[in-house]
Order: sequence, then structure tokens, then C-alpha cells
Amino acid sequence: MNPTLQTILIACACFAALGLLFGLLLAVASKVFEVKKDERAEQVLACLPGANCGGCGYVGCAQLAEAIVKGEASPAACTASPHQTAVDIAAILGQEPPARTVRKRAQVMCSGDLSTARFKYAYDGASDCVAATQLGGGTKLCLNGCIGFGTCVSKCAFHAISLENGLAKVDYHKCTGCGACVKACPKGIIRLIPYDAVCWVGCMSVSDAKTTNQQCSVGCISCRICEKNCPFDAIHVENGRAVIDYDKCTGCSVCVSKCPRKIIHKKER
Repeated sequence: MNPTLQTILIACACFAALGLLFGLLLAVASKVFEVKKDERAEQVLACLPGANCGGCGYVGCAQLAEAIVKGEASPAACTASPHQTAVDIAAILGQEPPARTVRKRAQVMCSGDLSTARFKYAYDGASDCVAATQLGGGTKLCLNGCIGFGTCVSKCAFHAISLENGLAKVDYHKCTGCGACVKACPKGIIRLIPYDAVCWVGCMSVSDAKTTNQQCSVGCISCRICEKNCPFDAIHVENGRAVIDYDKCTGCSVCVSKCPRKIIHKKER
């Protein structure tokens, strides 16, 4: 046999043997160092909505599923899912069904739109509430009013928020109460309230009556008429604005009819 050919064949055989050896070593290592996955994580993930909204505090549904299986999160941790989802997840884990929680919805606690709020300047920057807030707290004179550039809209994975006349508005039928918009709002004026709550106060101003009048034609002026007329002691003026105690509120709507500023609203069915 040609010495050169023989050398080539020997080299090829050596490479083949080394390849086989390394392949076997890798196969053994993959088994030895294999990270075993809990099959229940996939089952839990299948129960979750898959919106990756972040309302639970985790990056996405997959991360939440793993945390639930590890016992780091509750079966009811997904705020965007109905109670039955938590029951199904608890069954997968062999746990008792969690107690039913009160369903929540997001509510924009502001009524100052383009026609009622007064402005400091015309804004021509990025259409983002956080960016606008960096310029003197936003365009509105009221520092507690909705900026109206839709950061909450872009953060909602369920398309439950829209802008109407420069004011964010929630579609209750689409809202899951995940809380993503609450975290996104730089003014902190989006709150989670009971889904079945009938009344809500559309103002977050903490200024005195004179200042509020200068800033917005529909701001709460702390007149306490709602407080005096509520038959269930469910609404009180706190820090310059009316606040509803939902544990006491029966939805009688007396406050809605009595408010001279018409900023206590009734839920649209």
C-alpha cells in the first residue's frame, strides 16, 4: 500500500475513533448533568393565558409556571386568569383549591380630558407618558392628572385600554385586572378596584379647591356633599379628594347624583 495513503487512512481512523469517543463522553455528560424538568410545569403553563403581561411579577407565563411548581408562587398568582384557573393548577399540583379572590378591574381615576383639563404647554415630544412627565410633570396643570399619551395602552396585553379625547379609558369587558397598566402609569392614577364596583371617583387631585378650579373644570373641590349624603358612610374626603370604601359601598349611586362636579361616575354596563 502506498505509504502516503496508509498515513491518510490511519489519520482518518484516528479522527473517527476520537469522534466516537468524544460523542460517547458528551452523551454520558448530558445524562449525568441533565437538568430534570418537572412535567407539571408544562401542564401549569397550558392553564395560563400566555399573554406574558407581567401582572404576576414574573417576566412571562413560563417563568410563573416554574415558580408555581417550585412552590415559589401561589396557584392563584396569575391575576389575569379566572378563579377556575387557580383551581385547575392546584389540582395538577395535588393541592387544595385556593380561596376565591375578589375579581378586580383597572380604573383610570381621572376625568380631565382635553376639553376640561388646563394645560401648561404644548408637547411635541415622544408619545409616551413617562417621557412627558420629565418635562415639568407633564403638560397638564394638575400634577395628578392623566398625561394622555397612552403608555398604559401599549402595556396592556389584552387591548383593554384606549385613549378618548386625551384620556385613558378602560374597556371592562376586556380588562383582566392584571395590573400591568397600574405599574406603567407614571402618575399612579390607574387603580385596581373590585370588578363589580358600581361607582368610582374620577379625580386624584390633592390640591385645595381654588387651585383645583384653576387646573381643571371637573376636579374634586372637597365640598363633602357626597360624604354628607351617602347613606352607608362609604365615601369620605381624604387628602383633598373623595375616596370610596368599597367594603361599604352598595352601589346606590346617591353620590353620583349629588356631586356638583359630576366626577363620581357610575360603571357602564
